[in-house]
Amino acid sequence: MAQRGSYAKGVAKREEILSTALEVIARNGYRRTSVRELADAVGLSQAGLLHYFSSKEELFTEVLRKRDDVDARRRDLVSDPFDALTDTISHNADVGGLVRLYVQLSADATDGEHPANPYFTERYATLRTTLTQAIAAEQDAGRLRPDVSAAQLATVVIATMDGLQTQWLLDPSIDMVGAVESVIALATTAEPHR
Repeated sequence: MAQRGSYAKGVAKREEILSTALEVIARNGYRRTSVRELADAVGLSQAGLLHYFSSKEELFTEVLRKRDDVDARRRDLVSDPFDALTDTISHNADVGGLVRLYVQLSADATDGEHPANPYFTERYATLRTTLTQAIAAEQDAGRLRPDVSAAQLATVVIATMDGLQTQWLLDPSIDMVGAVESVIALATTAEPHR
């Protein structure tokens, strides 16, 4: 990021851009949000906005990173790892524009040259590690079957969540939370988790 003015002002403006973009994209969606609209919302020209980001793709990738930060703060308030997952899924149903952005960029990022590729590669690795540890802890506590690989179950839960988002975008009647709870229940030792 090129610096203009003081460093603190640049960081603050970048944060303002990302926070505003988060709201606008959640409301309008990825395809119906233009760089011009985002620039207008923060009092910049398009060139001025792109001064803080090297491309539209980088801007939208950073919006997802900001979304992850906001979601992480909300999840930190929930002690049960599976409740944190279902809380995130429930919240996603309220921000369809961000879900659409995530689905679109995650598909685009499978191209190793896409600017979002490092973000998604790191995000999935971190999410698999974190969820694997949470599942292993639940297995150690006797709440999940010990004969299920924690790493494989984490991968399946993540794949289920991502696949459900795509299906939900096409058919909003799909119960994303219920479907993920069903997958988790398959690995539960006794009564369903919730």
